[in-house]
Amino acid sequence: MLVLAPGREKSLLRRHVWIFSGAIADVEGEAAPGDNVTVVDSKHRFLARAAWSPASQLSARVWTFDSEETIDADFFRRRIEAAVEYRKFLKLDAPEGGCRLVHSEGDALPGLVVDRYGEYLVVQFLSAGVERFRAEIVAALQEVTGAKGIYERSDTSIRAKEGLEERKGLLAGTEPPNPVVIVENGAKYAVDVRHGQKSGFYFDQRDSRAAVAALSAGKRVLNAFSYTGGFGVAALLAGAEHVVNIDSSAPALKLARHNLEMNRIAPTRCENLEGDVFTELRRLTEAGEKFDLIILDPPKFIESRNALVKGCRAYQDIARLGFGLLVPGGVLVNFSCSGLMTPELFQKITADAALEAGVSGRFIRHLEQSPDHPTSPAVPEGFYLKGLATRIDL
Repeated sequence: MLVLAPGREKSLLRRHVWIFSGAIADVEGEAAPGDNVTVVDSKHRFLARAAWSPASQLSARVWTFDSEETIDADFFRRRIEAAVEYRKFLKLDAPEGGCRLVHSEGDALPGLVVDRYGEYLVVQFLSAGVERFRAEIVAALQEVTGAKGIYERSDTSIRAKEGLEERKGLLAGTEPPNPVVIVENGAKYAVDVRHGQKSGFYFDQRDSRAAVAALSAGKRVLNAFSYTGGFGVAALLAGAEHVVNIDSSAPALKLARHNLEMNRIAPTRCENLEGDVFTELRRLTEAGEKFDLIILDPPKFIESRNALVKGCRAYQDIARLGFGLLVPGGVLVNFSCSGLMTPELFQKITADAALEAGVSGRFIRHLEQSPDHPTSPAVPEGFYLKGLATRIDL
């Protein structure tokens, strides 16, 4: 049993699911990592049932606020069924498509991430609680989805904070092909689910890829931090004249070329540059290059509060370089996937970058993670992806 310190129950009364070590006054009885524990306030009044993670500063994650609910195989099946039903509501259940099927706290399954690639699932167990119930979760996923194969990609440093080792490999069914091919908004994408970033593909940018496509006809496009070329393919299929992809990963760019071939896009319409994005943008600036549309989708520059100032400067520097490469009337689409970055701060950083670049313009669109990456109203920290489309003046 976890006994909270006086006054530390307020967040749980608002249905937030995180309990940090500093909120805990006492631990009564024995509990192993991942075990279910009852959470009570300082007067021993029931608050929740949670998964215990003593190795982490985030010491417990709430499963349920219902004192009558049991955390067992049926519990996970019900939660997964609800997650699948929500994707059907979003019309993301096309057999040849893909989506984020379970999004941790957003689907009331903290620490569990599941991406669907056609008939295959890729799973990440990111907390001690879901690790404890991995067998029940895999069985529920098989039962509810009928997946042909379930592959694990728990090869992330996040697990170390939970006292867990990294893991990857086949969990059930048959091995997924390499690559897996999915269809999104009419575009085909090849995905390396074994070695690609995260689970192989960024479903959270689905709506943003559609937004970029709508701006692309007849344009010369720069796609920086391009990974496997998702934004570039979307732009070219929408009629972009030419796309330049920049990424530091040779395997990612190889898959980007494969994506061009699958979508029957002439290789002359796309150039792939391997290198550091900051360096390449400076080189393009010195060469006098200009673009009509630029996408900047960098990795997370802010991993902790200690990195906030340095990370903000990096986001501002990259946006400044982007603004400087635009033709008059051009559009910059820039993103931050750092959870500690607020929309207001990101907008200020982008505005300051435009000022540094000596351009003026207007924000024409705010972008965010696709709805298959839902945010629980009780856990606003789940809203992490911020994007802006800014058109500079003629």
